[in-house]
Amino acid sequence: MVIGPFTDAFPTYFEELVHDANPDEDLHLLLDSPGGSADVALRLLRSAQARCRELTVIVPDQAKSAATLICLGAHQLLLGPTSDLGPVDPQFQAADGSLISAKNIIAAWDSALEYVRGEAAASSLVEHMLRGYDLLDVQTAKSALNDTERQMRTALAACSGRDAAQVDELFRNLVGPLKDAPDSHAAVFTAEEAQACGLPVTFATAGDRRWSYAWQLWARYFELEAFVVFEGRIASQVIPRAPSFSQDDDS
Repeated sequence: MVIGPFTDAFPTYFEELVHDANPDEDLHLLLDSPGGSADVALRLLRSAQARCRELTVIVPDQAKSAATLICLGAHQLLLGPTSDLGPVDPQFQAADGSLISAKNIIAAWDSALEYVRGEAAASSLVEHMLRGYDLLDVQTAKSALNDTERQMRTALAACSGRDAAQVDELFRNLVGPLKDAPDSHAAVFTAEEAQACGLPVTFATAGDRRWSYAWQLWARYFELEAFVVFEGRIASQVIPRAPSFSQDDDS
């Protein structure tokens, strides 16, 4: 089980779960994540695929953005009515720990430039409008967005037994709904849409015991309000969510 936004610490935690897994056996991964680092996601995917015969990813709630890349590289996806995959949209961590999508960074910058160009504005107004933007952050967001297609292809090709022609076909089916079309990082990519694009989806039915067990397990950790969870046969890491304080809190 892996829960939380993908950060640089994730490969180390994940390796603790799978380092002694039998490569001749199947691996089931319960995954919930809003996204994070795509490079980290690809490292987790390579690690998982190297330690199993077939990889099944179970998504009780969400596997957005970078987490969607792991789903693209799975042999099987077990999805239910609540499962939500999402746009493969690079994200960056803000100072407060929240994740901001590359598309939103670029869109905000473009909107500010458009406003400034449309105004017969004094240089002081221009400076005020653009003060909140870091050009390096904007360029980094553009570079990351341009790299999305390579990351999608890498994830699709990570699935053992999938040949180049299958990777090409899946990529053509997926690049539109996962990269080009969505305007918002919150856009939903359902189990039905994933299957229609050719991904190996198994729909969870009311009597599916695997889904029932997975949902019960997910619900228990949801109640803990943990920020990051890594659970396996021999390792366990549960990182609680940091407390939030309002600006009016003097304590």
